[in-house]
Amino acid sequence: MSPQHRRSRKKSQGKAKRSPRRAAAAPLVVITGLSGSGKGSVLRSLEDLGYYCVDNLPTRLIPTFVDLAVKGSEEIGRAALVVDIREPEGLKGFPARLERLRRRLPALLVFVEADDEVLMRRFSETRRPHPLGAGRTVREGIERERSRLEPIRAMADIVIDTSNFNPHELRHFVTERFAGSNGRRPLMISLVSFGYRDGLPEESDLVFDVRFLPNPHFVAEYRTLTGKNPRVARYVMSFPQTRRFLERIEGLLSYLIPHYVREGKSYLTIAFGCTAGRHRSVTIARVIADRLREREYRVKITHRDLPKGSRKR
Repeated sequence: MSPQHRRSRKKSQGKAKRSPRRAAAAPLVVITGLSGSGKGSVLRSLEDLGYYCVDNLPTRLIPTFVDLAVKGSEEIGRAALVVDIREPEGLKGFPARLERLRRRLPALLVFVEADDEVLMRRFSETRRPHPLGAGRTVREGIERERSRLEPIRAMADIVIDTSNFNPHELRHFVTERFAGSNGRRPLMISLVSFGYRDGLPEESDLVFDVRFLPNPHFVAEYRTLTGKNPRVARYVMSFPQTRRFLERIEGLLSYLIPHYVREGKSYLTIAFGCTAGRHRSVTIARVIADRLREREYRVKITHRDLPKGSRKR
């Protein structure tokens, strides 16, 4: 690449060419680009958003993949795949295949790249050879690959230059464009109620002890019930310390969750514990779940220490 070309691309590092197609609406995303540019990271970010993902799919199998995984499956719905220089012969016919594919369904082409110096540093750090590096230096392999992929780059709906991205920033960049138009956050929040007598949930990121709240176990009519029962829930919620606790927890989560999202975290587990995991922790987890759903976060809830068959929601 000439110094002039490098300088012109510096201005757009970390930017994406906007597509007239809405990214979140495309049922198929095809990712390609330069080796070492971060195609795998983009694919994993889409997988976290619910896309069915395949790496290094032979281009001749794309129509079959579309028939089976995208058009023929109500469960999958959205898919993403990577095609790249590891299949050099297949890439020659890829532009024509993509045009035929786009006549059948909306397909978004994402091209991922980075500056030569950045790619060379990444290959040096990983000590992996360039796919086109047989008998050539890494720089020569990069230049050869860039030249071969230029016609495909010209077809791209989105071009992502990862030169100035760290992994968390790249994940956030992809998430912003593909999370969907309904405003729902990409982070999955798992709420778990548990009893301390059986130990802490190992997967917990945040743990809150609610044993300071009055215990329904000592009310005879509530002892055999659980926090899922409306009468038990009303009892737990009737105390001022419960309401103040919920206000503080809600404020803390409102502060923390956006920071977790910006750091690229895709899964957050919040646990609430009481003595046996049957009354107070269940009630609090359910209330917090409802409030997070009101803010359009994706939430699932599990009551670890309730009897089997009643542990969900």
